[in-house]
Parts: sequence; C-alpha cells; structure tokens
Amino acid sequence: MKPFDYRRSEDVAGAIALATSGPQARYLAGGTNLVDHMRLGLESPQLLVDVSRLPLDGIEDLPDGGLRIGATVRNSDLAADPRVRERYPVLSRALLAGASGQLRNLATTGGNLLQRTRCPYFQDVTTPCNKREPGTGCSAIGGYTRDHAVVGASDACVAVHPSDMAVAMLALDAIVRVEGPDGPRDIPLDDFHCLPGAHPERDTVLAAGELITGVDVPATPFARRSEYRKVRDRASYAFALVSVAAAVHVERREDRRRAHRLRRHRPQAVASPRR
Repeated sequence: MKPFDYRRSEDVAGAIALATSGPQARYLAGGTNLVDHMRLGLESPQLLVDVSRLPLDGIEDLPDGGLRIGATVRNSDLAADPRVRERYPVLSRALLAGASGQLRNLATTGGNLLQRTRCPYFQDVTTPCNKREPGTGCSAIGGYTRDHAVVGASDACVAVHPSDMAVAMLALDAIVRVEGPDGPRDIPLDDFHCLPGAHPERDTVLAAGELITGVDVPATPFARRSEYRKVRDRASYAFALVSVAAAVHVERREDRRRAHRLRRHRPQAVASPRR
C-alpha cells in the first residue's frame, strides 16, 4: 500500500472541499471495499477524506410514508430497522443475503452502492482488464465467466456490480441524494450505475467530488409484500449468480384480480452462468 494523507471532515461542505482539492482524493466510510483495493494495488489515492463521522447515519420517515436512509447507515442497522423490515422486507432480506455479519457492521449504504466488481481479473493486477486499465482488454471474455454477465455486458467488459442491496433498492425506485461542488442533485437509482459499454472503467454517473448523502425509498403498496431471492454457489457469503427482487400487490375488482410486480433487475448487468 502506497503512502497517503488522511483527513476527517466534520460536515458535508468540508468533505467536498477536501475531495476537490486534488485529483487523487477518495471518500472513506466503512472501507470494506476501498481499503481492500488499496492493499491489492488497485487504488492509490493520495488523500482519504473520512466521512464516517458526518451526520448521515440516520433513517428518517418521509411525508409520503417512505424512508430517507443516510449514506453512512450501516448495512446491519438498516436490515434490522423495524420500519425497513415491515415496509420493505425485500431490502432487509437483500442486505442479510450479502456478506458476513462482521462486514455488514462496517459497510455503509453509500459505500455499498459504490463498491466495485468482484471479477477476479479486475482484482488481479497481473491480468489485462479494461475496467482497471482501459484499453488493455478483458481477460474474462474467453476466460472464467461463471459469475459474469449475460445481459448488459459489452465487448469490452462482462463484469457485474456485486451489490445485493442495490437490486432491492432499484426495484423500489430508490433515489440517490448527492451533494457536490455544483450543489445537490437527486439521481434515480435506475440511472446511477453505468453499463460497461465502451467505458467500463466508469461505474456510476457521479462527477468528481460528488458525495452520496442518502437514499430515498418511496412508499409503495407493493413493497410490504416483497421478496428477495439469490442463487449462489454456497448458502452463505457468496456473490449472486442470479438475484431477483420482486413483489406482488393484488386488488379485487369485480371478481377480477390484478397483480402488480416490481421490476426485477441486477444493477449494471444481470449475473448468470455462461454455459
């Protein structure tokens, strides 16, 4: 791991100012993904801006019955919150399906959305990878692809986003709240992650210095009867081969039933075995 500077910010504006003070600054919260990448030599930031103490660790009720989830809310706290378990069981179950309890105690809402692919070629600096080094090629194409994409991939990359939480939030039409040098903006989660395309090195639409401050999950009648299903190689601590977030709301009208389903999706690309 290369030497770096460390600064802790006390407010959002200060964090953004620090992050935009140089081109090699990164935000640090739980560190469950970034620190691993620094150890592997995938990331070498010159400055880490610690945002873990910012007042973004609350879960608030919205006027419409939805929830506003702070960016530094820990995954374990979010999964256990009674409002989440009652109103959005799909979200709670997706969180509990991801990682170990120890990691969920550290990982944050914002960090979960920003984690990078677990493609073994991306994490191996001795192999070509367009996501890690654009223009070098994709070792997964023609290589090991059991955990890679069959939908939403490109000739440049077949990696997938590894988040379970993001699948559930996408089905719930979540909105990512962002602050940056040019002010605040709200980004529908459906537009937040980028497909690989010709630029697989770009994972999200965030601009330089932008910081996730929270995620709004709107109220919906479907969410209370929702479910998350994850197909994986072993029963625990494994990334999805296929994951589905879905819900059904049934209304009786003139002896007819009408079923509504939430969208089922995996961010960035749908993971499924290549055969």
